[in-house]
Amino acid sequence: MSTALQIATAFGSVGVLLGLMALVRMAGQRRHIQPEVSRKLIHVGTGLYSLILPWLFPDRWPVYMLIGLTLVAMIALRLPALSGNLGQTLHAVERRSYGDFLLATAVGLCFFLSNGDPLLYILPIAVLTLADAAAALAGTTYGRKRFAVEAGQKSVEGTVVFFTVTLLIALVCLMFLSGLPPANILTLALMVAAFGALVEAQSWRGFDNLFLPLGLLVFLAIHAKSSLFDLLTLAALFFVTLVGFRALGPRFGLTRHSARVHVVAMFLILAVTEAQNALLPATVLIAHTWASLRNRGADDYGDLDIVAALGLFSFGWLALGIATGWNAVAFYGLTAMGLSMGLATLALQGRLILVPLVAALLFGLREGAAALNPPGTLWAEPLWPVALLCLAIGAGAAALAPAAFAQDRVLKLTTLSLIPPLALYAVLVWNGTGVPVSAGGAG
Repeated sequence: MSTALQIATAFGSVGVLLGLMALVRMAGQRRHIQPEVSRKLIHVGTGLYSLILPWLFPDRWPVYMLIGLTLVAMIALRLPALSGNLGQTLHAVERRSYGDFLLATAVGLCFFLSNGDPLLYILPIAVLTLADAAAALAGTTYGRKRFAVEAGQKSVEGTVVFFTVTLLIALVCLMFLSGLPPANILTLALMVAAFGALVEAQSWRGFDNLFLPLGLLVFLAIHAKSSLFDLLTLAALFFVTLVGFRALGPRFGLTRHSARVHVVAMFLILAVTEAQNALLPATVLIAHTWASLRNRGADDYGDLDIVAALGLFSFGWLALGIATGWNAVAFYGLTAMGLSMGLATLALQGRLILVPLVAALLFGLREGAAALNPPGTLWAEPLWPVALLCLAIGAGAAALAPAAFAQDRVLKLTTLSLIPPLALYAVLVWNGTGVPVSAGGAG
């Protein structure tokens, strides 16, 4: 396929998507189809088309071009001129959602991170496409038993359907694409279905469109070749953690929904990095809970926002490390450390004399993690000067202007915590400092 034909196919694919949306919009108006059903029809159509992308284009760059064009189209459909017409196909549901953006982003990241492995691409996208839609439609049509999530409800029936469909998809994909022993296939399929059902059941604002496929991809990439004993141990650990958070979360101001989301976040972090590199991300959750108890902000769902932020910059550093070939785990830790420092400082309003103690603890955790990491992750060391800068920015901003973080606290502090490590990483990679490694953001 020529370059010109690949470009034309990418543009044509976006045209097909918009045409599908127009048809669904017309059918919905004529037959009074519920907005949720219309949205899921688009979801299924987009997902099924995404499954053939690795074989549709001989080169990889047209896929990224297609993803970019799709994101531009999604932004355009939120503009006032279009949001009341074609955009209603996606945005007619009452709840606030970024699912359209995150679906396109997830397809692009899965395509990139799978690196040509059919199992790592097909299984997550198939689950996102089929199981998610089946659960939504079953819950909307037959749901009777409900449980609370964010500002709405989910149905037990929908979650059961999601688990069942995901289990079938996982079994088929693992049998044909993995070559693993039957016992491992069954165990992996059950774990994929259970983890996927938990992520889908706790979803909010469409973030399941990102966290579900990427979480499954990372889990399979790390654990598909694990022994049966290791898989069973991991499953037991996940179950114990879930029960523990459910029991202890309310004592620290977490709703049951937030507690379950925190379990998902920590499970994903532990799946993608070594234990020592999960300590600073864990302090983010602890510091946010502390800040919420001592100095609660005005955000309605801060407990969920912090998990979203943690997940986004975790996957972001992972993808950036793989894309550049320069391991980013140290910069990931710097980001988490700076965010924890800002949150802890907000919690210590009125007792700022303790801020240096918290800073010393976070600095020690970062240095300790670096000492335990393999040489391939240490190409940018020593990083203690930028570590001190991250701590100073987080503590200084929160101490000098605490009122500025009453609203959109997580977004503002996350942005501040990203600036120093991201700037330094860009400069070092641009200048070719150190020795590049292919381990990406994990370590």
